[in-house]
Amino acid sequence: MNNKIIATIFLFTSVGVFAGHHGDGHKSMGNSEEWEIETYTSAAPDFIGNFATVVGASGEVIREGTNGWTCLPFIPMPKMGFKTANEAAPACADANAVAWANAYIAQAKPEIENDGWIWMKHGDTGVDNFRPYSEGDKANTKAEDWIYSGSHLMLMPKDPSSLDGVSTDFTTGAPYVMMKGTPFVHLMIPLDGYYDYQPESAPK
Repeated sequence: MNNKIIATIFLFTSVGVFAGHHGDGHKSMGNSEEWEIETYTSAAPDFIGNFATVVGASGEVIREGTNGWTCLPFIPMPKMGFKTANEAAPACADANAVAWANAYIAQAKPEIENDGWIWMKHGDTGVDNFRPYSEGDKANTKAEDWIYSGSHLMLMPKDPSSLDGVSTDFTTGAPYVMMKGTPFVHLMIPLDGYYDYQPESAPK
């Protein structure tokens, strides 16, 4: 399966889980393709984003890449467009991380060839640190388990047991695991600005 098809599948399935219904796209309204390319690719360092394939909120590849990475939004575009990069929760993923995410969407155990990586320098929109499929579901999450992440890098392990000894504590600033005890356990690596959206969880 080529990168274009994988990227498109990743986008359509991602928006279903991460944000619910996807509208009619943004051909006539919303952010421009230029804005999308600049914003989504900036979820990763320039040396990755500048050469990545970009999938727009419409589900179409709007720029072909050359390095095997795919940048796209995890949230469907509102009718009038995203106001900020964080609202789009853009991510840049390598091929193994795309495969991991597709397994997550399918509620299947991830089977990947090597560890996968996802850059999210603009953060996400909040999740239960322990419960899969809780994206955006703050109402049904214990307050102490909710984390609205700022800038971070994620490691999706080929071998989930490799993270068995890593803490789940997201308040120390150190890397920690999310969804521990599930097939979807992964490592969260905070970057500068990680606590911008939830400062009360920052190290004291």
